[in-house]
Amino acid sequence: MILTGEVVTLIKIHLICKNKMITRSTVKRGALCILSLFFVYALACTYLWARQGHYIFTPRREIKKTPAFHQLSYDDIYISVTSRKGRAERIHGWWVPAHSPSGKTLLYLHGSALNIGANVDHVRRFHNLGFNVFIVSYRGYGLSDGEFPSEDQMYTDAEAAWSYLLSQKEIEPDQIFIYGHSIGGAIAIDLASRRPNAAGLIVEATFTSIIDVARLNNKFKVFPLDLIVHQRFDSLTKIVDIRMPVLLIHGTDDHLIPPEMSRLLYAHAPYPKQLKLIPGGGHNNSAAVGGAYYLRAISNFVATVKGEQTQMFTPFTR
Repeated sequence: MILTGEVVTLIKIHLICKNKMITRSTVKRGALCILSLFFVYALACTYLWARQGHYIFTPRREIKKTPAFHQLSYDDIYISVTSRKGRAERIHGWWVPAHSPSGKTLLYLHGSALNIGANVDHVRRFHNLGFNVFIVSYRGYGLSDGEFPSEDQMYTDAEAAWSYLLSQKEIEPDQIFIYGHSIGGAIAIDLASRRPNAAGLIVEATFTSIIDVARLNNKFKVFPLDLIVHQRFDSLTKIVDIRMPVLLIHGTDDHLIPPEMSRLLYAHAPYPKQLKLIPGGGHNNSAAVGGAYYLRAISNFVATVKGEQTQMFTPFTR
């Protein structure tokens, strides 16, 4: 069959129109796909912004162990605080007095998981070093009131615990050492930056900021963390304002918070300061792994701060 020129022209026009329709359809589908992906991404960002606290804090109400487990006498303490909505609330803690008057007290700020009951073994270690130990549960944890914790609320609770020691126990600020583990270290740094008259600061297995921790996780790297994260715990910025002796402790095998973060904090902290790395220590077991080495680091630090040693206060690292 021989096609005339007019027929050929009509076929060409039809094919061109069909291709244009296909192209427009493809572009439209591509645009819808991009918009859908953007919507899902924006939804994920919004979810992380709203729910980030649940990635950071894992409180538990049930207290499974008390200082009585180690035959330590203690008092249940309740401190009144006010919520952001103006409600009267209480935070719960334990006052574990030293066997004999020692003149030194430890304000113990625990990590983000569980509650004060999970810290009883470590409380005993500090008690054996001669400390009065005051450990508190943040609101949302253990027997403390409140619903779910937040950064600002934790800072308020730490400040309330500090004030209790001064007003109710009548302890001089320069007799109080502030200790914090993990996120408790960030809370301790914040408190110490505002209370320069404390005796000293001891932080263990802590981090530079929550944003830096989030960046260690590949699944969060695709998100604009600087815009999303509002529970920041920015210790790297605050530690430059510390005006007291600082001891940083970190296990070399900590796979949750790398010891490089303590190195960074140490580099930014003013003197006098010390950094103690515990060989083989993980995030929660540096005291058990380090044993006498760990305890000696703390006792030497405290003795130096209190002027019980004649040697110069010099930094040391291992």
